[in-house]
Amino acid sequence: MPFIFTRPAALLALLLGASAFAPTRPLLEGPTPFRLADNVELVYNLLDAKGKKTGYITQRVVLLGSETNKKQTLTTTTALLKSGTYDAKNRLVRLQDLTYAAHRDTSFTDGTAELPPDALRRFRDRIYTYQPTRLAWPDNPTVGSQLPDGGIVVQVSSSAVDIAKVQAMLKNRRVVGGPQPVTTPAGTFQCYKVEAERDLTTRARADMAIRKVEREVTYYDPAVGIVRTEYYDRDKLREVKELAKR
Repeated sequence: MPFIFTRPAALLALLLGASAFAPTRPLLEGPTPFRLADNVELVYNLLDAKGKKTGYITQRVVLLGSETNKKQTLTTTTALLKSGTYDAKNRLVRLQDLTYAAHRDTSFTDGTAELPPDALRRFRDRIYTYQPTRLAWPDNPTVGSQLPDGGIVVQVSSSAVDIAKVQAMLKNRRVVGGPQPVTTPAGTFQCYKVEAERDLTTRARADMAIRKVEREVTYYDPAVGIVRTEYYDRDKLREVKELAKR
């Protein structure tokens, strides 16, 4: 005998069937990094020392999720961003996947982003092993406090031998001010000021290294993220990265 559905039963079956195919998203246990949401796009302008635009960076949130440590004692919320760097003529210079994170009262940016686009140019067609360390940005830092180092180390190898180690690390990070208003094309934000040494080193042998140390000043709003970064070469302003859109 065939089954006959009454209207309520048919509606229930339809809803149950539809729910089996409905997309679901994980429930996050804590705040997202810098309160980012799905599909949010960040745009940063790159400026030279005179304020002339030399390029820009776009970062779009494509996935929110979470990760747990091996001991299952710490859960961190994450945001995957597609990041593209472009020159003044809108030509793509670099495309990256960056993972931001948040735990309790601190957001973290991906140390991979600290590697300059041309840092590995001389090592083309090699094997790269990336070892990033996230950079911490507390929600309520104390002025005068130290923040942990962060950045990235890249081991460059061939199929037979190690060739070089390239690193871009932010060291001696100090909270030196804030909160204070900082204005960019995206608006005015209440920011903390962090100073650091930017260590760019390429080491081909234990006794031979090419090293460049710059000063970096970053302004960040815990509810927004990085708002403005200034790069100084021997105390002379070299480049500025500032938030243009969020």
